[in-house]
Amino acid sequence: MSDDLVTFGETMLRLSPPKGERLETATDLEFRAAGAESNVATAAQRLGASSTWLSKLPKSELGRKVVSDLRKHGIGVDVAWSDEGRQGTYYLEYGDKPRGTNVIYDRDDAAVQSARAEELNLQRIRDAGAFHTTGITPALSNQLAETTAKLLKVAKDAGTTTSFDVNYRSKLWSPEEAKQTLWRLFPAVDVLVFAYKDAERILDWDGEARQLAHHLGSEFDLQTAIVTHGERGSLAWHDNTVHEQGIYEADTFDAIGTGDAFVGAFLARRLAGDGVPRAMDYAAATASLKRTIAGDVATVTRREVESVMDEEFDDVSR
Repeated sequence: MSDDLVTFGETMLRLSPPKGERLETATDLEFRAAGAESNVATAAQRLGASSTWLSKLPKSELGRKVVSDLRKHGIGVDVAWSDEGRQGTYYLEYGDKPRGTNVIYDRDDAAVQSARAEELNLQRIRDAGAFHTTGITPALSNQLAETTAKLLKVAKDAGTTTSFDVNYRSKLWSPEEAKQTLWRLFPAVDVLVFAYKDAERILDWDGEARQLAHHLGSEFDLQTAIVTHGERGSLAWHDNTVHEQGIYEADTFDAIGTGDAFVGAFLARRLAGDGVPRAMDYAAATASLKRTIAGDVATVTRREVESVMDEEFDDVSR
């Protein structure tokens, strides 16, 4: 049976002390799998799209921990196991103003950085309704930049809808490096997600979000260009029409993974046949719910999402 959605990228193990605790004084660390592309697959799965995550992992206890964590969410996991390379991790230290939250990566020499397209189950991509990856993946190594390009081509050639979230990470590469690589990938992309703040850094963009969406859609002949703009909401350019979407207010417990929840929900509902405005509404509601949940993953149900959309959520569920 083919998948609705297949994603590819690195999933790390996230270690974080309790809120308010510093890493250097912490005695306890929360320990769970976390990665942009697996987050997207999980959000989509929970909203009705059968999803599988592809990657490469070390043949070790930590690699198996990643698989075990992801399978708990119901997604398919199809990995190339490696005797070389390590399991990437990151440390998340929560902090409110003025300190802020800090992310420390420990992912050098991770097994996934050597992943070649030929090691992965390409038929899953060819048979899927959509294939998704992010700008994090090609930033990790020259090999992964090459692999990302090949996977997008495999999907495009097979008629699989290709989806790409820029997801710029300044700790991985410079704006100039990102633009040089991403501009070679975008011609193979159908659905492009670009945060306005990333466009400011990578493109020196200072125009309106609507103009950015039109610009991206036209330049790369996209099916859909989505621009997310934080508290200002988001918009989607599709069929030369711009659809604007507001946000749903949330009391934030953990903001990590909000953008992945947005993308996963959008793809799930588009794959289910919803129009772009309805899919954007689902995406905004799912992102709002994610902010109330610990960890990277949007462990939500479709009923919860639709309750937010219908503004039916109560403070206490009895």
